[in-house]
Amino acid sequence: MRLALLLTALAAVPLSAADFPTPAPTKSDEPLARAFSPAKAAEYLDGVGVGWTRSRKCITCHTNMPYLAARPLLPGDEGWKEVRTFLEKDVQAWQEGEKPRGDAYVVATAFALAFNDAQQSGKLHDATRFALDRMFDVQLKTGEWKWIKCDWPPLEHDDYYGATVAAIAVGYAPGDYAKTEKAKAGVAKLKAYFTKTSAPDLHHTAMLLWASTKLDGLMTAAEQKKAVAALKAKQQKDGGWGLPGLGTYDRRDGTPNDPNAASDGYGTGFVTYVLLQAGEKPTDPAVANGVKWLKANQRESGRWYTRSLSNDRAHYITNAGTAFCVLALSEAGEKVGK
Repeated sequence: MRLALLLTALAAVPLSAADFPTPAPTKSDEPLARAFSPAKAAEYLDGVGVGWTRSRKCITCHTNMPYLAARPLLPGDEGWKEVRTFLEKDVQAWQEGEKPRGDAYVVATAFALAFNDAQQSGKLHDATRFALDRMFDVQLKTGEWKWIKCDWPPLEHDDYYGATVAAIAVGYAPGDYAKTEKAKAGVAKLKAYFTKTSAPDLHHTAMLLWASTKLDGLMTAAEQKKAVAALKAKQQKDGGWGLPGLGTYDRRDGTPNDPNAASDGYGTGFVTYVLLQAGEKPTDPAVANGVKWLKANQRESGRWYTRSLSNDRAHYITNAGTAFCVLALSEAGEKVGK
């Protein structure tokens, strides 16, 4: 009896930072892993995803937003459930009158919760519905959202990216949320925005392509086919993709990124995943070669390296890239743990 009570008490104790150690700083020369390891990927994602949530107490599109999408596919669930609970409590605070940290914060929260609902329960959680509704409450009349622009391309960079994230969120939301009156009005404005506004680069074209597989009316079949072909054309000889090749981005020191830079985790994981979402099969040569690159290029820490498009002080894009690598491998039918 005493043992049972002790175990119950221990289970109620919040996990400490030691349970999710912070990974070493991201370095380009980190050795490759000897073999693909889902367990190491989980360890890395927990370290950055839970660590960011605990230390920064916010959601960001380069770390814990993609973390909540990818981490449930790997073994263990304590970390992502903690992040999910944090977001639900944030939404509850909004319901009680607290002001969100910004419009982009609302969109990112809606995306993370909607994707997780679709992935885990197939039912729309009350917190998710409120976040989605709030997202449309702060939508601009022109259809987009006031996004974060802090020189961290391609994510915290321009309004177009935020619009695609919002579209994906609605597309994933279970329970026919897209058919609600609020969603229909918001999506109509969103579609008008995409009609009037061209994607500024191939990365954002890929984001719209992904959104169009979840929400009807964003791309024609011909436009989807053209986008798929454009992405495949950027594949490198080693089977991967490099993020700098998906757009034109100047670094904070004013120098350009090399469009022919080596394949990286974000470029390969993101493009491979989007191609699979767009209907390409795991046996498609481009997808198969992308998967082969992913399995061969994980680092010892469990991450897949991607150099920041902005500066070399911090490579937060590696966090999002690692999440996309896990999503791509799982979507391709590779065993990642569940």
